[in-house]
Amino acid sequence: MDIRELRYFVAVAEELHFGKAAQRLGIAQPPLSRTITQLERRLGIALLERTSRKVTLTEAGAVLLAEAHAILSAVTAAERHTQQAATAHPSLVLAVKTGTAGELLTKLLDAYAAEPGAATVELLLCEAHQHQQLLRDGHADVALLHLPFDSAAGLDTETLCTEGQVAILPASHPLADRSQVRMADITTLPTLPMARWPGPGGSYPQGPGAEVRNLAQLFQLIALGRTTVVIPESAAADLRRDLAAVPVLDAPPVTTVIAWPPHSHLRTVADLIRVATRL
Repeated sequence: MDIRELRYFVAVAEELHFGKAAQRLGIAQPPLSRTITQLERRLGIALLERTSRKVTLTEAGAVLLAEAHAILSAVTAAERHTQQAATAHPSLVLAVKTGTAGELLTKLLDAYAAEPGAATVELLLCEAHQHQQLLRDGHADVALLHLPFDSAAGLDTETLCTEGQVAILPASHPLADRSQVRMADITTLPTLPMARWPGPGGSYPQGPGAEVRNLAQLFQLIALGRTTVVIPESAAADLRRDLAAVPVLDAPPVTTVIAWPPHSHLRTVADLIRVATRL
C-alpha cells in the first residue's frame, strides 16, 4: 500500500459514496474506483460492500480505516517535525482547552520563555475531545490534559498538579449560597440537568443536559438557567458575576498532566516538559 491509496480509501470509507469522495479529493470518480479495486485485489479481500444504493465498510475495511488514520497522522506529523528541525527559529504548538489551566498555563509559559534558547510557543485552543488527534497528526506537539475527563491513552504524560472540583450554578440559585455541596445535590437538580461534553469521537452521551464544547458556551447556558456542571476549581477562576462556584465534597480529584506523543524526539518538547515538571 502507498500513501495515495490510503488517502483515497479513507475518503471513500468516511464518505461511503464514491462521487462525494472523488469530489473531496479533487479527482474524477473512475480513477478513484480503479484505485480501490486494485487495493482490494492486491490484499485479496473486500474492503467495501457496494450496491446500487449504498457503500458500506466490511469488517476488514473498518480495520484498515483505523490503521490508515494512524498511518496518515504519523506521515503528517513526520513532515511537520522534519521541517521544524531544519528551521533556525524552532517553535512548538501547545494544545489547551479553551478557558482551562489559566494560572498554571501563564506560569508555564513565563518560566519557559525565560529559558536560554526557548522556542516560540504557539497556543492551539481546542475542544474537549480534540487533544489526541491533534497530537497524533502533528498539529500539536504537546497538550495539557485533565484526568479523568480527558483520555491520555497512547500518550506519555507527566503529572503537574491535582485539585478539587466545584459546581457552577446561577448566582440566584438556592444552592449558590452554600459553603459546600455533594454530587447528589447537583446531579438531581430537576431544572438544571448536567451539561454533556463530546466524547473522543465527537459524539455526545445521551441525556437531558445541554450539549457544550467549551467553557464560554457552558457558562452562558448556566447563567441562563439551562444547565449546570462540576469542573476543576481552577477553571472557575475569574468567574462572571452571575455565576457561583460551590466546592463539591465528594467529587473525584482532577489531575492536570502535560502529554506528548511517545515517538516525539523534539528537543523543544523535552525542554518544555522539564520546565513544566519543575513548576
